[in-house]
Amino acid sequence: MPSYVTHLESAIEPEVSLDHQILQTTHADRPLFVRYDLPAIRSAVSRDEIEKRDPTIWRYRELLPVESESHVVSLGEGLSPIIPVPELGKRMGGLTNLFIKDESQLPTGSFKARGLCMAVSRAKELGAKSLAIPTAGNAGGALAAYAARAGLDAYIFMPADTPVVNKYEAALFGAHVFLVDGLIGQCGATVREGTEYMNWFDVSTLKEPYRIEGKKTMGLELAEQFNWKLPDVVLYPTGGGTGLIGMWKAFHELLELHWLDSEHLPRMFACQSTGCAPMPTAFATGKRFAEPFPDPHTIASGLRVPAAVGDFLILDAVRQSNGEARAADESRINEWMHLAARAEGISICPEAAVCIGVLENLIAEQKIDPDSRIVIFNTGAAQKYVETLTVDLPPVPKTSDNKIDWKKIAALSDG
Repeated sequence: MPSYVTHLESAIEPEVSLDHQILQTTHADRPLFVRYDLPAIRSAVSRDEIEKRDPTIWRYRELLPVESESHVVSLGEGLSPIIPVPELGKRMGGLTNLFIKDESQLPTGSFKARGLCMAVSRAKELGAKSLAIPTAGNAGGALAAYAARAGLDAYIFMPADTPVVNKYEAALFGAHVFLVDGLIGQCGATVREGTEYMNWFDVSTLKEPYRIEGKKTMGLELAEQFNWKLPDVVLYPTGGGTGLIGMWKAFHELLELHWLDSEHLPRMFACQSTGCAPMPTAFATGKRFAEPFPDPHTIASGLRVPAAVGDFLILDAVRQSNGEARAADESRINEWMHLAARAEGISICPEAAVCIGVLENLIAEQKIDPDSRIVIFNTGAAQKYVETLTVDLPPVPKTSDNKIDWKKIAALSDG
């Protein structure tokens, strides 16, 4: 498996170049990008060859950082489907080209599989023995699964009010799971404090350069699945923002490779909840760096990130793409989950429901052409959030003589 990685580059100081053969975290506490010899990749492989490969993210191996096939830690991640959602589009004002990219079908039920499989693979390749992560949700289960697959120790620090499925899932895979009295920031501080004593590799969001390379495969898939012409609009639920940043990186790599049939790039919309909206706040005030959001609260646990390490990269991408950072009403997240699930039969997570709310607002404000090709990312399965799914279910209706009342049941039918 030939490697085309040349170096690691500081995301905020591109003139700073670092060795990619050591376990490197951040530079000056800011993210690092993996850089590739793109002209050499263009000479070595074509997009037609890639389309013939196995349907996993490793089909893009020339654009990934793992150097040896023996170090690949995989559970069959990718390709997640692009699903047309015409009924949802109709209910949202006559959208004719609305799609959901359904990441809930990936291992451990979320898009976190992409980033963590890459981080674990590369950490194993570079000699790490144990890994640690702060997480408010799905990243913990993904790290635990891939660490188990790789035979590495995983230490996971979660806020005490993390969704219960995420807690049990991480423990199921044998990780060392600890609950922290605080938010993800306190969890991150715990991981950093323990690094010197425990000698673990910190795989926090954008605290190492490899998760973003796994997440960028969402952008590579998007191009391939749309026949190498990218959609017009992408709505992405944004907590730490690795996926949005990774896709924007992927699009520019594809441009340099001349693999896109059009240089038109999507408008990127970073979607958050009004309960935790640091990116929309910074965007609205013209700032490049976001202030920590006060009193963050949202049932979309993956979006409860009051301060993101890659804030400037998120805001750069949305501005460069003529997109926006927007917040949807926290009180309506359940409503949007039910709308999409009932209209299309897709297991919509609360983070993706926020994107539906943002899209609803953009359409009402006439900021998006209803005929645009629009993609919403469903980043996880609704089943991972049992706390948001609770409903009161009625018993079978009975008549006065204790027989099943089929008239009442029939009256429930829409038809």
